[in-house]
Amino acid sequence: MKKIGFVFFVLFFLVNNKATAQCDIKNRILADGSMVYYFDPEVFYTTTSKSLKINIVTDKEHYFIALQPTPFPPKKEGKKIKDDLIMHLADNKTYKLAHYDTQYIKNDSIMQVLYLIDDKDLDSFSKFEAVVAEIKMEGTEFVRDYNFKLHKRAIIRQLACFFKEEEK
Repeated sequence: MKKIGFVFFVLFFLVNNKATAQCDIKNRILADGSMVYYFDPEVFYTTTSKSLKINIVTDKEHYFIALQPTPFPPKKEGKKIKDDLIMHLADNKTYKLAHYDTQYIKNDSIMQVLYLIDDKDLDSFSKFEAVVAEIKMEGTEFVRDYNFKLHKRAIIRQLACFFKEEEK
C-alpha cells in the first residue's frame, strides 16, 4: 500500500513539475530600453521544405504573435513586409492581426514577424486552437497558407501563463 502511495506522489510531482515548466516566461530588454516577455517559439508546421514557429510576445500592455518562418526572404525583401496576418481559429472565425514589425535576429539567422493581437480578440485566442495562418507577404515569393499540424494549443497555453502571471 505504501508503494502505491509513493507512486502516486511521484506521478503527481512529475505532472505538476511539467505544468510549471510550460510557463517558462523569458524576458529581454530591447534597444529602446523597454522590456518584452516571451516564450521559446514552438513549431506549428513543418515539412522538408518549410516550417513555421510561433510564440506570444508581450510588453505587458499589448500581445503579439511572433512568426518565425523558414525559409525566409533576404533582409532587403523581408523589410518590405507590411501585410497583416489572417488567423483562422477553431471557432470557425477569421481574425486579422495588424503587422507590427519585421525583425532579423541572432545575426540575421532568424527572421521574426510580429503581429498585434487586437484586445477584443484576446479572449478568442486564449480559448480556441489555431488552425490556419494566411501569410501574405506581397512583394516577395513568400505568400503561403499554413495548416497547423503541431502544438495547436500553444497560443492558448502561452496566453494562460501570461494572464496567470499578471494576476500575481
